[in-house]
Amino acid sequence: MTSLAPATSSTLPLYDLPAADGSHAAPILLIHGFGGDRQTWANIQTALSPSRRSISVDLPGHGQAIGWPRIGNAGVAAKAVFQTIEALELEKVHLVGHSMGGAVAALVALRAPERIASLTLLAPGGFGPEINHKLLRRYAAATDPAEMEALLEQFFGWSFKLPKFLARTAAESRAKPGAAETLKAIADEIIDGDVQKTLPLRELADLPCPIKVVWGTQDRVLPTRQAHKLPGMISAHVFDGVGHMPHLEVPREVTRLILQNAVCA
Repeated sequence: MTSLAPATSSTLPLYDLPAADGSHAAPILLIHGFGGDRQTWANIQTALSPSRRSISVDLPGHGQAIGWPRIGNAGVAAKAVFQTIEALELEKVHLVGHSMGGAVAALVALRAPERIASLTLLAPGGFGPEINHKLLRRYAAATDPAEMEALLEQFFGWSFKLPKFLARTAAESRAKPGAAETLKAIADEIIDGDVQKTLPLRELADLPCPIKVVWGTQDRVLPTRQAHKLPGMISAHVFDGVGHMPHLEVPREVTRLILQNAVCA
């Protein structure tokens, strides 16, 4: 049964979509990026639903988790995600993370490798020091729909046609009390001056689960070169003409890569 769950003391707000075929395989847990929410995974969850249960969550300070007790960087968010996995009594999960959510997924896997069946990381944070800190800070502070539209265009490939409702919905979410201030605070934690903190990629590559990294050649938030020369056990999939939002720009291909990991693990 589909479950749209609000935040509790032990679980983040989540959307739980079961597999249509009744499969009880390890579920796929989807973790959004900075400034997003669980709704950004709607198309991916629909595509996964014929054969796989999927769960999307709102990270602390995002979506319906604005009032989460502790707001902060990827490490803080990873603790909340792991707490949710434990509260849901999930023995194993396939983790999918985008941008900041990619760093969160990696940190969860490093903390509890025995619980992770696979990792699929979309333009993940923490794979190199470079980050478009100016864009992210402007995005965190934006509340006007026209300004939001201009900023959001920078997150996509040059030929992608931005749906009008995305900017409108994002601006509306910032109108919630404390939303913009919370995002600014999170930005201050994930950006160290004009760079970002990096993950221990060698330790990540040593994890026993399959790992895929997905990037676009026109990513203007985190440069594509962060997908180059990764440890050999991490598979890199780079899409030409795609920006920082591969799950929205090439959802069919992203779904296929997620399922490849889920089948192999």
